[in-house]
Amino acid sequence: MFTRRVAVVGTGYVGLTTGACLASLGHQVVCADIDTAKVERLRRGVVDIVEPGLSELVTEQVSAGRLSFVVGASSAVAAHTDGLDAEVVFLCLPTPMGVGGVADLRAVEAVVEETRELLAPGTVVVNKSTVPVGTAARTAELLDRPDVSVVSNPEFLREGSAVHDFLNPDRIVVGCDAAEAAERVAALYARLGAPTVLTDAASAELMKYAANCFLAMKLSYVNAMAELCERVGADIGDVTEGIGYDRRIGQAFLSPGPGWGGSCLPKDTHALLQVADAADFEFRLLRATIDTNTRQRQRVVDKVRAAVTGKRTGSLTRVRLGLLGLTFKAGTDDLRDSPALAIAALLRQAGADLVGYDPALVADPGNPDKVVRDEVEGVPLVADPLEAAQGAEAVVVLTEWPVFRTLDWTAMAGVMKQPVVVDTRNLVDPATLRRAGLTGIGIGRRDA
Repeated sequence: MFTRRVAVVGTGYVGLTTGACLASLGHQVVCADIDTAKVERLRRGVVDIVEPGLSELVTEQVSAGRLSFVVGASSAVAAHTDGLDAEVVFLCLPTPMGVGGVADLRAVEAVVEETRELLAPGTVVVNKSTVPVGTAARTAELLDRPDVSVVSNPEFLREGSAVHDFLNPDRIVVGCDAAEAAERVAALYARLGAPTVLTDAASAELMKYAANCFLAMKLSYVNAMAELCERVGADIGDVTEGIGYDRRIGQAFLSPGPGWGGSCLPKDTHALLQVADAADFEFRLLRATIDTNTRQRQRVVDKVRAAVTGKRTGSLTRVRLGLLGLTFKAGTDDLRDSPALAIAALLRQAGADLVGYDPALVADPGNPDKVVRDEVEGVPLVADPLEAAQGAEAVVVLTEWPVFRTLDWTAMAGVMKQPVVVDTRNLVDPATLRRAGLTGIGIGRRDA
């Protein structure tokens, strides 16, 4: 079986998934992180992040001897488990949005600086993180190692289904001006049998931004269409079902909601705007996409105002609201750029008293190492949905956790001050709410 010695620097969502999945494909993988305590937990098979199937895969690959964890990038690069240097080094490092929307590449550059002299001749360095166009060239310049190739291999993983996405990819994208290095990286994924796009580094880097920004535009479009549905008496569910059967459009990313967020779409849309500005291109469609998303959050707040007070401009001062869901999407505990938290901040600014519940943020008996917080960004947390509904003048569904569909809504109604549910995800069956004596208000639905 084809096997490579692989180092993965960074054990976040992308790094840990990449390391565990490459190990499952038969490669010998060492993952590095600067957090000593985290490395110790990973060695014991304890995975901090909520990602279906990842904990089991890590435990399995550690037991099989194909996956190990070390502290520091230099250890992963120069001291592989079999005593030989890594042949391929993946950089899976955070590239958060910096000043003005530019991607912050300090973590990437620091690791390049740390490992530059340790890389064996012929090593391939792979930028797996989402990075601006030109980063591969910049990485090669910083390395100043003609005997080391730099490849762009963007990830297309969705939080909440990252393991599945890695092992069942729509495509593998590899960008490098050196064909041999690109083919070596592509060969790591050969067992997956996925279509492979071999291109130059700049095109590969732009491809990731192009994909994410297109998805953001699709989400902003459907939210705008949902508002139009409300104004003309149409139903967004019927509209999206109808257009989703068109194979040119597809069903994915056609669910209206409180706005898009997370660790990727916000920073990637702003980063692509920066790329466009640097190229003297006014990307008006993308700018409108971002503006529409910002407006959607205020629109949700206005819905809550109207639901509670009967007026879009009514006062929320000292109004108690129960928030269901704070993570940016279901299936993850990631709070980065969560639209739920953005809306919570606006509600708090309007004077509302908030209490929140999220199934990913409560204690987990199976993971005693999990940190449980009493509050998130000013929102006090409670242990169950019923407690969030206690005395509330409205319950606001902000994250699409499936468990919210099957709550005892009759019991919820019994403890609420006003029987109102603002469902920003159109998650709960309106008939279920009606039977419980609740008024349900959705996004773009006829009952909105």
